[in-house]
Amino acid sequence: MTVAIVWFRKSLRVHDNQALSWACSSDEIKSILPVYIFGEEIREGSTEKMGEQRLRFQYECVENLHYNLNSKLGLKLHVFSGDPLPIFESISEHFFEQDVCLVTEYCSDISSRIQMDLIENKLITDDSKWSSKSFPAGHTILDIEEIINSPGYKPPNSMKDMIRIFTEEFGDFENTLFSTNDPTPPLVEKQSTPLIESPLLTSLSQIKSCLVTPTHFIGGESQALDRLEMKVTSQPDFVNKFNKPKSISTNSVANTSEPSTTGLSPYISTGCLSIRRLWNACIKQHQPNEMTKPPVSILGQLMFREMFYLLSRSVANWDRDSDNSHCIEIDWGEVDDSHLSAWELGQTGFPLIDAMMRQLDSTGWMHHLGRHATSCFLTRGQLWQNWTHGRDIFERKLIDSDWAINNGNWLWLSGTAPFSMPYYRIYNPCPDSKSSLNVETENADFIRHWVPELSSFPSKYIFEPHLAPQSIQESAGCLVGIDYPNPIVDRNESRKKNLDLFKESLAKLR
Repeated sequence: MTVAIVWFRKSLRVHDNQALSWACSSDEIKSILPVYIFGEEIREGSTEKMGEQRLRFQYECVENLHYNLNSKLGLKLHVFSGDPLPIFESISEHFFEQDVCLVTEYCSDISSRIQMDLIENKLITDDSKWSSKSFPAGHTILDIEEIINSPGYKPPNSMKDMIRIFTEEFGDFENTLFSTNDPTPPLVEKQSTPLIESPLLTSLSQIKSCLVTPTHFIGGESQALDRLEMKVTSQPDFVNKFNKPKSISTNSVANTSEPSTTGLSPYISTGCLSIRRLWNACIKQHQPNEMTKPPVSILGQLMFREMFYLLSRSVANWDRDSDNSHCIEIDWGEVDDSHLSAWELGQTGFPLIDAMMRQLDSTGWMHHLGRHATSCFLTRGQLWQNWTHGRDIFERKLIDSDWAINNGNWLWLSGTAPFSMPYYRIYNPCPDSKSSLNVETENADFIRHWVPELSSFPSKYIFEPHLAPQSIQESAGCLVGIDYPNPIVDRNESRKKNLDLFKESLAKLR
């Protein structure tokens, strides 16, 4: 009989987990060893690669997974930190006389594929007692490998392309329910493997003391299912009328800490929520002739997500524009460290941009329109900085960080991808009530909260406080240039200059 090592990677949940369900039900499996592996940074609480809120959220996801595995299935999660290969080599020493099956779900990102190849080449050899079993990606609707290897596949560039792919794959996809397979508790004789010894084993209680205090989002499968119920299952009108471009970028009017969208992206990206379960919940709310259509519907947004996964797997060098056949390469020039730092810290002198960047730093989250505005500002809009600098900062700080999607969004907003908006469509960093950014401009509560220096500023000047007369600045208790920075660029001049630079780059490519 065989020991199943179930390696949790992109599906930090018990529900709808094919790998876990197979291990619990298979007759050939005697015992189960659930495993999760943090990077090295978790030991010291380092935020060099993973920001404070992202690290905290990931920990909560793993902690809740540990609880649910134990309470629902009687299994004990083994948590490690470090490089996966040495960890599995260490584990193998405990099972040198037993057959071991490494059970995983397929992960499409480059680092995950490299990791798995190294492990299989080292441990799963002809003379070893190790084997592996991989299941299709549980974090996507589509079987990514099946689609990209199908005859006639071409990398998609639009929602039209995705509708064609979904129609070919599922037929009437807007009425398709996907089967999910929740694991049943293993038989009595199929128990959790006793705690093994390893210097790389990590104590969750030790990690917790290094983490920051939670903000609005709490990580974990339990929270994900509660939010699914709150925002989707119990809200048919919200689902049917959902129109993402028209959602408020500065959070809900009724609750300034609550997103105006579903707020499910952190739970989807960590795999705390099954993407199939979310899709099914939306389909069950479907009201004929009332549900919005892709791309603005929730289903349409999920399809965009699938598009980025397909592209990230089928387009080489997805994480850069050089040597990327799917993108154009723009000459961004030299990095301006002072501008990049001001943008990251929310000290640009543009209150809306600063508020959104401070929200990101404090909570690990930002509305998608906020991401559009801040990304455009950094790149082709005002600062003309290479999109990869912003991508890396978002990757570190976002609690819903996802390699495929983060790169895709930055390629899009920087104007370098074929699915990008026109390069000359630049978000106004000082918008009015008619702006596509959909900000609450009447009272500007969002800015007043995240940029408290400006909390007493009259609404007339709060988007451009440097234009306020000296007397108004004094009465508001905030002198621009002293208590709050002047704008780091002239937005009109930089916009014109950057449009010219973009045109020049395009001309060189012709």
